[in-house]
Amino acid sequence: MGRLVVLSGPSCAGKGPLCAALEKYHPELGSRLEKLVLHNSRAMRPVESDGVDYHFRSREEIEALRADPGFAVMDVRGDLQALDLAGLECSLEAGDVLFEGNPFTGVHILESEAASRVEVLGIFLAPFSRAEIVRLKAPESGVNLSEFTAEVMRRKILRRTGRQKGRVPEEDLADVERRCTSALGELALAHRFDYVIPNHDGEDSENWFDFGYPIGDALRALQCFAALLNGEVPAAVEKWDPGLVPGS
Repeated sequence: MGRLVVLSGPSCAGKGPLCAALEKYHPELGSRLEKLVLHNSRAMRPVESDGVDYHFRSREEIEALRADPGFAVMDVRGDLQALDLAGLECSLEAGDVLFEGNPFTGVHILESEAASRVEVLGIFLAPFSRAEIVRLKAPESGVNLSEFTAEVMRRKILRRTGRQKGRVPEEDLADVERRCTSALGELALAHRFDYVIPNHDGEDSENWFDFGYPIGDALRALQCFAALLNGEVPAAVEKWDPGLVPGS
């Protein structure tokens, strides 16, 4: 049986470019990971491909999968996602599998029956470090952590959308709000993962590929990801305790 790698984090935390950078700069690691592709009811983004990023299907089609015991259907930020449980089992029999996606689905996969029978590596990509969380939630900071987190992620998501589409369509704004206001609740799940990689270079950042090689936090996140896949635990990764983030 292969190993199950679960990489999760809030929307726009940088999961997509991190995986792309792994494939580009560490092909010996990226080539060993078969990507777990879920069904998703949301609209496909300009940079995505059906069958590669998700199996994009109508909400009605995914809703109908609830009747199939071979699928787990989850409501994620208002969208429906479906995990092919039998397909996951088959993929693990063939080798290592990578899930890259939101923490709600990530935790579901970590707690699945398939995960209980194989080696599992759970990695959470966070837009803040543990020290930043501690400082921000201290009463003397005067910061509302929920509102602060939402604003940080709102700016990241809006910049990403602008980079992908050239502008932010009005019809996308409601989805942006769902994602950014969900971020703190997703950070509260980080303690359920083996390791947390703090990363300020989200999917909106030019530090991943615009200069020919990752720099800044993008580079550090890539180095940490590669090290963890190799069985090493670099000093830059963290382990978050329950209670660090309100609601965890």
